[in-house]
Amino acid sequence: MDIPVTLPLRTVVLTPDNSVQKEELLAVEIPFKVMLNDNEIGASMVLPTGLEEFGPGFLFGQGYITAPDEIIEVWVCPEGKISVYADVAEESGPKEVIITSGCGGTGKISKEMLEGAFKPLHETSITFPEIRAFILEVLRKSELGRQTHCVHGCGFWSGGRLVAFYEDVGRHNAVDKIIGAILLGRFSPKGAIYTTGRLTSDMVLKCARIGIPIVMSRTAPSSLGLAIARRAGVSLAAYARPDRINVFNRPDRIIP
Repeated sequence: MDIPVTLPLRTVVLTPDNSVQKEELLAVEIPFKVMLNDNEIGASMVLPTGLEEFGPGFLFGQGYITAPDEIIEVWVCPEGKISVYADVAEESGPKEVIITSGCGGTGKISKEMLEGAFKPLHETSITFPEIRAFILEVLRKSELGRQTHCVHGCGFWSGGRLVAFYEDVGRHNAVDKIIGAILLGRFSPKGAIYTTGRLTSDMVLKCARIGIPIVMSRTAPSSLGLAIARRAGVSLAAYARPDRINVFNRPDRIIP
């Protein structure tokens, strides 16, 4: 599917002394419906990349899909629909959801995701040289970020290398694409995730529920994001830079 991800636009740069025309690139934002077994579950405004991964990730956050072996197939329609077919029980009605601090359709999580005990995480560790390589590789890959200054980047590190990178106008969407890739069997949750977005409750919760043990951000966590990390045993690191990180929980997985 070939949908443009940027839109060129001529603007006027004004200063007190003069005006200059300049061409800017805008990130494309498109509404996509997410279907589960031909039933519409919800919709979100997304950057039209990684849509096959976004569908399952979105449904995971809404509590409809919980494991990779439930997914049968995913179809993306360029007219604005992602159809996910999965071996899951039919719901008698919509799930009870909590509106989070996020924006768009992914600013909601199912109430059942927030409650109950957490399963054991997929244990691993990461070294400081790996953290440096991880962050620099994510930033290097974010060409769209440099062009538009309008997207969040999210990467996943496993086995000593970057195994996935996604961008989106929404920080939640970028994380959902990583989670969707895990659900599609592209790689194991045994690794570390790095996002340029802040780590609010729903961001940390989805990572913990899928089993990711190390969650890192360029920016900050919220108090509830930290509380969830403590409940789940997630290593939560913020203000991550190539040569320093601020670890709020479980620093033992970070190896100097």
